[in-house]
Amino acid sequence: MTSAVYIHIPFCHHICHYCDFNKVFMKNQPVDTYLDMLIKEMQSVHKSNEPMKSIFVGGGTPTALNAAQLEKLCEGIQSVFNITDSTEYTFEANPGDLSKDKISVLKSHGVNRLSFGVQSFNDRLLEKIGRNHRSEDVYRSLTQAQDEGFENISIDLIYALPEQTLSDFEDTVDRALELELPHYSGYSLIVEPKTVFYNLMRKGRLPLPGEDTEAAMYDSLMNKMAAKGLEQYEISNFSKTGYESIHNLTYWENESYYGFGAGAHGYVNGVRYSNIGPVSKYIQSLEEEKLPVFHRSEVTLNEKMEEEMFLGLRKTNGVSLQVFEKKFGINMKNIFEEPLKEMINKNLLEEKNGHVRLTKEGRFLGNEVFQSFLGLK
Repeated sequence: MTSAVYIHIPFCHHICHYCDFNKVFMKNQPVDTYLDMLIKEMQSVHKSNEPMKSIFVGGGTPTALNAAQLEKLCEGIQSVFNITDSTEYTFEANPGDLSKDKISVLKSHGVNRLSFGVQSFNDRLLEKIGRNHRSEDVYRSLTQAQDEGFENISIDLIYALPEQTLSDFEDTVDRALELELPHYSGYSLIVEPKTVFYNLMRKGRLPLPGEDTEAAMYDSLMNKMAAKGLEQYEISNFSKTGYESIHNLTYWENESYYGFGAGAHGYVNGVRYSNIGPVSKYIQSLEEEKLPVFHRSEVTLNEKMEEEMFLGLRKTNGVSLQVFEKKFGINMKNIFEEPLKEMINKNLLEEKNGHVRLTKEGRFLGNEVFQSFLGLK
């Protein structure tokens, strides 16, 4: 049974220089029609009354919607899914967009977790990366959310930004930790094609920190989180006990989830699928009574085993030998003998308490480790 849902809202008031997600400027977009069709897609696909484990509304910028549109979306979600007290129900939020009335709408419709795209507390860097909020907006939005009764709040930070120094990033982490939130995510900048940063990089006009500085930033992030008693339960995620993201763990544990909305991805009954990306084509498909699936592929047994490794190794606990054998009917060491031996010899992996997991050194070279498990014949 699939009990996790990702819902995509592709609209933004402002496009950040590093973002390659499916998104469009909100102005002059058919937002209300999109919401109607999104709800129609959810109603067409999900027919069960089983309680949901997690619902995650991301983007784009879900909080770019106005209060009435947010209400419409939340009512639509409630009409389709059985949301209980134990459902983790998250909305991504932009500090600059989240007003008191919007927070109130989310709270009144059962949303119990907010994930803020903060990225940095350095206003100069925020401007440089194309964010339209400033650090004062973060403090205001967090205070308003907490006043409304939100306790389960996460913030995202990005390091290795153009012109960012180690001390810049350490200051951001310190300011984030002063908030004493239950969950933090810290990601290194990846320059993706079709972004402003990619075009600048090709012209030699993107002054990124070097690999050594990036590694020092990540090391500092891990040390500061640990000093505050936050557990690193995944390569980029830290939380107080009991506040790990249920939704993200669904991905890393290679479990099934629905993806709804333009450009959303899902994984159901062994099939990975992606929806049509352009908003107008997504709407048109549903208006014509067709599901907006653009591509689907059945995942082979070998691909499932590869995914189990490269997704599961992101978790600090790694991949359980017992769970692997139970899932696939084969011993992990038999199927991945060579990469396991190689990565353990390089001190990038270790076996501990019946799990194969990254060493601390391995966390810095995660991509090298993950890639070693691809290409099963």
